[in-house]
Amino acid sequence: MNSLIEPAEPEPDSRAARPPLVRELLLVVGLFLVYKFGRQLANGHTGEAFRNADHVWSFERAVHLPGEGGVQSALLHSDTLVHLANTYYATVHFPATLALLVFLYLRRPRHYVWTRRVLAVLTAAALVLHLTFPLAPPRMLSAAHLVDTAQVYGPSVYAAKPATDTMANQFAAMPSLHFGWALMVAIGLIAATRSRWRWLWLLHPLVTLLVVVGTANHYWLDAIVATALLGIALAVIRMPRVVGGARLRRHLLPVPAYAVAPAATARGPLTPAPWSPTASPRTPPDSLSASDVLDRMPIRIPVQVSPTPGSTSVTTAPQLVSTGAR
Repeated sequence: MNSLIEPAEPEPDSRAARPPLVRELLLVVGLFLVYKFGRQLANGHTGEAFRNADHVWSFERAVHLPGEGGVQSALLHSDTLVHLANTYYATVHFPATLALLVFLYLRRPRHYVWTRRVLAVLTAAALVLHLTFPLAPPRMLSAAHLVDTAQVYGPSVYAAKPATDTMANQFAAMPSLHFGWALMVAIGLIAATRSRWRWLWLLHPLVTLLVVVGTANHYWLDAIVATALLGIALAVIRMPRVVGGARLRRHLLPVPAYAVAPAATARGPLTPAPWSPTASPRTPPDSLSASDVLDRMPIRIPVQVSPTPGSTSVTTAPQLVSTGAR
């Protein structure tokens, strides 16, 4: 698990980039309440919701989308499997999104701000569709011949009769925020981490898609519309540029030993300059070749002179002998 959420290169000045905690809590809770109460405004449009459901079902068959019944049939082969699917639908949606926001806030604050904005835009667009296009889920559509798995096998987050459900609007099937949020959770973690296993987070939206369709809570088209809305939100809200161009080139290009100093003198001090993308490796300005060093280096060689054999040696004054090549 730790390898999947291993953060990428630490963000510069992360404390300055992290918004105040109290403000963020109030903002996130406020956005959730606005969405929750906004969905309730679409309640009561039962006739319109079922007419729209007939249109969606007919459209899916016209464009040859796979039937939702195929996924449900696979689930119904095992009571345990269908129960797990219902549990996943009921318990993973909000906690997974909240866990993403908490992780990004603590470890990747710039990605947190970006993710929170994308989720807010996606949710606002979904709320507009919920109000303008009420839609009964396939579990309520008689033409679909699907089982309401939550009511039959449990657990269920909805009341048995939509008209008496005061906690949720069951006619807000399009788009599927279960799938839209799950897809953004995967995208946010892939963008904010560097593990080579981070692409496995895509399993979360994939499992969510099979769950929402197999439990007959959403049509395929609900997930397609959610993906399109998320794509628009990602195009409008740009990802933060945490690593600048110079820092990125520093990771990709070798660092030269010495930078070009335009005003350096021939005998000036040799000090490495800060790395520059335009600098290139060069020989220090006061370096000499091997032959130049030998030519300029005096070596004192003592010379002994013996006038006659057997006499005492007399040492002459040291002579400077150049060892340079002639």
